Amino acid sequence: MASISHSPATFTGNLACGTSASDLLQSSSNGVSGLPLRALGRARLGAKRRDLRVCAKLRKVKKHEYPWPNDADPNVKGGVLSHLSHFKPLKEKPKPVTLDFEKPLMDLQRKIIDVQKMANETGLDFSDQIISLETKYQQALKDLYTHLIPIQRVNIARHPNRPTFLDHVFNITEKFVELHGDRAGYDDPAVVTGIGTINGKRYMFMGHQKGRNTKENIQRNFGMPTPHGYRKALRMMYYADHHGFPIVTFIDTPGAYADLKSEELGQGEAIAHNLRTMFGLKVPVISIVMGEGGSGGALAIGCANKLLMLENAVFYVASPEACAAILWKSAKASPKAAEKLKITAGELCKLQIADGIIPEPLGGAHADPYWTSQQIKTTIIETMDELEKMDTRELLKHRMLKFRKIGGFQEGIPIDPKKKVSMKKKENPIVQPGKTSNLELEGEVEKLKQQILKARESSGGPPKLGLDEMVDKLKREVDHEYSEAAKAMGLKDKITVLREEFAKAKNSEDQLMHLAVKVKIDKLMAEFSQSLSTAPNYASLRHKLGMLKEISEAKNFQEMDNKADSMKQEINKRFKQVIDQPHVKQKIEALKAEIENSGVSAVEDLDQGLKEKIVQLKEDIELEFADVLKSFGLHVYPPSLLDVKAKVGQFNEEIKMIMEDVINSSDLKNKIELLKMEAAKAGKTPDSESKGKIQALEQQIKQTLSEVMNSSVLKDRHDKLKGEISDALEFSGRSNGSLIKENHNDGNSTYGGSKVETKLEASRSFV
Repeated sequence: MASISHSPATFTGNLACGTSASDLLQSSSNGVSGLPLRALGRARLGAKRRDLRVCAKLRKVKKHEYPWPNDADPNVKGGVLSHLSHFKPLKEKPKPVTLDFEKPLMDLQRKIIDVQKMANETGLDFSDQIISLETKYQQALKDLYTHLIPIQRVNIARHPNRPTFLDHVFNITEKFVELHGDRAGYDDPAVVTGIGTINGKRYMFMGHQKGRNTKENIQRNFGMPTPHGYRKALRMMYYADHHGFPIVTFIDTPGAYADLKSEELGQGEAIAHNLRTMFGLKVPVISIVMGEGGSGGALAIGCANKLLMLENAVFYVASPEACAAILWKSAKASPKAAEKLKITAGELCKLQIADGIIPEPLGGAHADPYWTSQQIKTTIIETMDELEKMDTRELLKHRMLKFRKIGGFQEGIPIDPKKKVSMKKKENPIVQPGKTSNLELEGEVEKLKQQILKARESSGGPPKLGLDEMVDKLKREVDHEYSEAAKAMGLKDKITVLREEFAKAKNSEDQLMHLAVKVKIDKLMAEFSQSLSTAPNYASLRHKLGMLKEISEAKNFQEMDNKADSMKQEINKRFKQVIDQPHVKQKIEALKAEIENSGVSAVEDLDQGLKEKIVQLKEDIELEFADVLKSFGLHVYPPSLLDVKAKVGQFNEEIKMIMEDVINSSDLKNKIELLKMEAAKAGKTPDSESKGKIQALEQQIKQTLSEVMNSSVLKDRHDKLKGEISDALEFSGRSNGSLIKENHNDGNSTYGGSKVETKLEASRSFV
């Protein structure tokens, strides 16, 4: 078919408009050459062209500096960004909030303020009254926070000024980058995730974020996540598992947000998906309950290898108010419900649901947020060091067993007979220390002894598992007896205060503080040891200590026997390898052939030459086997040399005892303590005056020790020992001087000036 060509048409005026390819095609199909239908229609109708404009009304939104502001913190001008997050310190300080049970403390505080105000107005000296009131305040604060009931801990966990997840993260990390979004179009502000570093090591952090004021609480939905928050956390778990980042989760939520929209979007499915995924993560997971952990909303990021709780945190399946409303039909019964639910850190550790308690300062975490954060940091580092020693298989098994063991029960407690039918007996019931009588413990120990004797008679190994379990049980019993003794002697409060001081000193680099805490610990130990015999349970404690010592010795003997058996097998194997060496075999076969050719059947009848060859071959084999024994840390000595070493060792022990008596004397001990104090004050770069004092003290200590070592008694004992050693060495063909020199050079001897230097350097290294 011939193609039809059309001449181009040009239009001006109203018909002059831009034509498109679709218009040209449409006009050709309608029989009009080169004219767009739009232009044709306008020409036909004579309508004038109008200019069209598309306008969009922009909604006013909050302006964000992108990608990040120049200064992460208004207090840091022009510095390098270390924490990439829109979370910033509050411009105004939070208002102090007083809980109901804290009102007596506030009365004392107001009295202190009134007295100070009176002193300022009148100019009189009220310092004694102020000090007395402050002492009363500190004692009342301590008494109150060491005897909190569960509902009071719940109120502290919900305190409006309690530090939030991001507060803690910024205190413990050097760098932190917040990561947003669940990659499904949502970003829940109630769950915050990000990567941070502690001591240069990367961790994946995720946690519930509450607000610090009403505005932030509304923005963060009061710390109650929606499904988007849990899916965001799930995405970060996969990310951390892929890159090998350990995961640290912070729990602080009343529960998941239970509105209609969240249920429609799959709240339960999101939580269940998180639970399943966390049990399969190949990296260590730690969960820290820093406030309140409510129901599945907390458990969705809480399936960890270690669950740790702050001292005043709570962890529950239902809030005390909800439990009281269900069981007692009134929310006023919440104190009773909080006690029955066992939701505090101490109770959950006893039930082995929580694995540890992180201490808080008196007054709660909001009293000293930075100190609390440092306790969390120390706990994270120590726990991660423990978990990272496990391989992947052990880590997964550890996480599984943690939750499998939850749900034990105690025997001997009366219960409803109807419920007994459906209850399954647990193989290893949870038994609290102190519940087992001494008679029962004696029976268990005697039974274990009989098992050990039967195992030895049948040449089988003792029951290792039974020994380990009994040692652990006796250790718990002994610890319980010590605690009861300390309580009876009135030392429990002192121990609690000293434990807090030790925790503070542990995070401090002040050497004087360390020394002061050590002195207090030594003083308390001396007081405890002196008064221990007056404790009412002293007889029971001694009895249990005796049983523990006996079982521990049996366990040590078993381990030594096992080690000796394995070493014996290995030595026999190596000896066979030595005998099977080609050159040794050749010598043995040649000697056998020579003995057979001699025609003599008895060894006594052999000639002198063959006897010497046998002795020489024996010595060669012994020399080669001695090298094998050295690889096991064993050395072969003639019997005479063993006696010599025993005498030298006895002499060394005598000198050690004399040195310890001298060092423990009042004068020398005071000089050593003074030397420690001077070294601590001087630090790493002492001035000339401090150097002079230190050198003078060192010289005095050296002089005292040298005088003791040069005493006539030790010299006479040393000369006598030298004579005995000379007589013994004459038999073995060695000179007496070589042994003395050898023992001095290997550091075993304690005679001479070298020991003075060793003792002095040891005292300085402790400082």
